[in-house]
Amino acid sequence: MSGDSFEVRRGASRKEKVLRMRLSTDEHAAIDKAAKAANMTMSAFLRSLLLEGAGVQPLLAEEDRAVMGFLADEMRAVGANLNQLARTMNSGRAAKPADVTANIGEVQMVVAAVVTELKALAKRAGYRRRGEG
Repeated sequence: MSGDSFEVRRGASRKEKVLRMRLSTDEHAAIDKAAKAANMTMSAFLRSLLLEGAGVQPLLAEEDRAVMGFLADEMRAVGANLNQLARTMNSGRAAKPADVTANIGEVQMVVAAVVTELKALAKRAGYRRRGEG
């Protein structure tokens, strides 16, 4: 199902079906805390998680998938460079300090980009979950 059909159903004014479940006191408190941290009612918070888990709403938007795919490609390229460097060193040949420094710099940049994107993704998911963007 596309995100558009989810939006149509989510916008429905009347929720006719009820889902009942039992929780321990600790589970209830943890969910309540998470819902409050997301600035959502417990019902809206659980509904959003359940719909995402059921595949009704994609876990990642199309643009998020594109960015994550790009970052995965970058990680593979950096990994290949590191493997070449390790093979050089394991064969007893000396690696050029500039190559080592460049590879470490590439790793740091890719890791920073991944961390930044994951933080932004989590924030966007919260906004989407609340219907804010």
